[in-house]
Amino acid sequence: MHLLRIDASIQGDHSASSALADLVHDRVTAAHPEATVVRRHVGRDALPSDAWGEALSGSAIPEQDRSESQRRALDLAERLATELQQATTAILALPLYNYGISQHAKAWIDLAVVGAPHGARLLDGTPTVLVVTRGGAYGPGTPRDGWDHGTDYARRILVDVWGADVTIVEREFTLVGSNPALDEFTETAAMMRKTAEEKAVSAGELLAAGYAA
Repeated sequence: MHLLRIDASIQGDHSASSALADLVHDRVTAAHPEATVVRRHVGRDALPSDAWGEALSGSAIPEQDRSESQRRALDLAERLATELQQATTAILALPLYNYGISQHAKAWIDLAVVGAPHGARLLDGTPTVLVVTRGGAYGPGTPRDGWDHGTDYARRILVDVWGADVTIVEREFTLVGSNPALDEFTETAAMMRKTAEEKAVSAGELLAAGYAA
């Protein structure tokens, strides 16, 4: 087994998305201690902000004409694409920031797309758990229904572009407890957290069982 784990949170040890991803991760590795695990925390160890542009421009010209920065960027892009191709399962913790996917996750996706062989579906058929967390509430009937522009984007890339077999684990109201304006939703947030944690455990167990079969 080759497990790829990506985190994009900027919250460090307080990250709700990483905590849920840990629940999935722990079930898989407990069942398969021999698994090769590749981890990238792009929220903590950010990819170079200019790498995508350098890789993209470098890919359009002959190798001998590329600058050193273009070569480095393309090497990184190809490495990211290879990590995805080699994964036999993946766990991606991608929180919602400012109504969309974070800049760190976007940089990772953009580079992997550049580094992929033409037409390659980098996660073709790969069981993948996408963990999404949101500070507020974005469901039907809420004031910000439809403001989550990150989850559909991530699903489009993972499923339609890369071919992954995706299970989504979601948790909302993660800012309850730290934002006093949301105190009235404490009970609702606690229920949402419990539901998300149960789904994360279930997703991890299903991943583990799938590989044991």
